[in-house]
Amino acid sequence: MSERQDTQASDALPDPGFDPAEADGAFQVRDRAGALHRLPGIAGYRLMEIMRDFGLPIAASCGGAAACGTCHVYIDAGWLSRLEPPRADEEAQLDQLLAVQPASRLACQIIWDEATLDGLSLTLAPEEE
Repeated sequence: MSERQDTQASDALPDPGFDPAEADGAFQVRDRAGALHRLPGIAGYRLMEIMRDFGLPIAASCGGAAACGTCHVYIDAGWLSRLEPPRADEEAQLDQLLAVQPASRLACQIIWDEATLDGLSLTLAPEEE
């Protein structure tokens, strides 16, 4: 992954509608154009849902069933070990993607938990044809 991995959360501007006082922590997403977005964590929501609801280009074609790969992201290296390992269905879908990397995950399979994910940093993977 060629994206900067040392970006601080303060470098990202909060997206419109993000009220830190009402959020359960926050995470940052580098989009495909390289822009950095700071998004709220919402307890119990999938990262895919949060990114989609804040207007990032996540197709989420399968609705979170780990069956399409349209929410493919790269987790920044310092965060990979903090996540639960991918289940077999997620691994099988990742195996079908052309741009898969060791840091690849499906955002629909990561459920927000402030204690574990507050400060998380990730990058949207390229869209697959």
